[in-house]
Amino acid sequence: MTLHLGKGRSLAAALVTTLVLLVLPSVSSPARAATPLTVSQAIGQQTGASQTVRGYVVGQPTATSTVVRSGFPNDFALAIADSASQTSTSSMLYVQIPSAFRSQWGLQSNPSLMGKQVDVTGTLSAYFSHPGMTSTSAFALAGGTTPTDPPPTGGSGPYDSTYYAPAIGKTGAALKSSLHDIIDGNTAVSYDTVWTALKDTDQDPDNTNNVIELYTGRSIAKTNNGGGTGQWNREHVFAQSRGGFTTSAGPGTDLHHLRPEDVTVNGTRGNKDFDNGGSAVSGCTDCWTDSDSFEPRDAVKGDVARMLFYMAVRYNGDDGFQDLELSTVSGSAVPRIGDVDVLLQWNAADPVDAFEMRRNDRIYSQWQGNRNPFIDHPEWAAAIWN
Repeated sequence: MTLHLGKGRSLAAALVTTLVLLVLPSVSSPARAATPLTVSQAIGQQTGASQTVRGYVVGQPTATSTVVRSGFPNDFALAIADSASQTSTSSMLYVQIPSAFRSQWGLQSNPSLMGKQVDVTGTLSAYFSHPGMTSTSAFALAGGTTPTDPPPTGGSGPYDSTYYAPAIGKTGAALKSSLHDIIDGNTAVSYDTVWTALKDTDQDPDNTNNVIELYTGRSIAKTNNGGGTGQWNREHVFAQSRGGFTTSAGPGTDLHHLRPEDVTVNGTRGNKDFDNGGSAVSGCTDCWTDSDSFEPRDAVKGDVARMLFYMAVRYNGDDGFQDLELSTVSGSAVPRIGDVDVLLQWNAADPVDAFEMRRNDRIYSQWQGNRNPFIDHPEWAAAIWN
């Protein structure tokens, strides 16, 4: 992180977007009409503009400086370069693959795409904290068919024909309502059980005796939990006081937003909104805070956003609990938390990773019997709140 603007940048971004939209109708779409950018040009133009880029598929990014060329773990991303033989990640563009395109353009399903030249259209912005393209809207083999836009929501995930079947193809309020009906009625665990569950859901993949703290990223012994300095406790990402709930079975014990966290850092976060900016947080590298907001490290910003999206869909006031909502920064408003504009940005910038996917699977199969839809389909957040 190199810049911390604090409050107001969401409004500024919205004003810039509005001005751009006012100008665009009088000109041709640069993404469709102009000659595609080279990968090197795209790397140097990470401005958030929509562009088409031409490059060779050279692998799948799995981390900021890691691209695999075989044994592809999923269909979520491509790395492209100006040369099919490129091996330096600094010369690659990381391309996000939305769910509607994964069955055709993901490398796990289509390993023969390696070495092919493709045209991809989307937003030039960081992906995996690396020069990239997000919100990708079109793919085509270079010189092939004209790219086409995907449906508002689609999907090729393993649960789309079963668990999420009623939601596929919907958007906006209809999508939100459908997802609520799907994830409602989950098994509720007790607050004491949360201790045991977190030792499973947040287990350190490199040390089964430890859990990973959400904000600090620190690996800490499962047994070192409690309320003392240096221990980990149970962080409510949707703060209790902001949701108007207690730790009785319900939203206060929902594992989809409960995470291990250092006691002191948890206290610093308190019940603040999530936003960019502030002063550095002691004991939490790349965390920032001010009087009314908290910014976690870049690697879990998307995780935080997707947990809050889940809570706003799961709890809509029909089961005796508050109707939880997301809004712009709202201070101490109940039952609301924000900033939704920032959360949407974080969701796009920080893709779902293996830790998050495993966590979703464990909660579904072992603890609550429901899934976080925004881990399986991150694009559904924009389909509901944009």
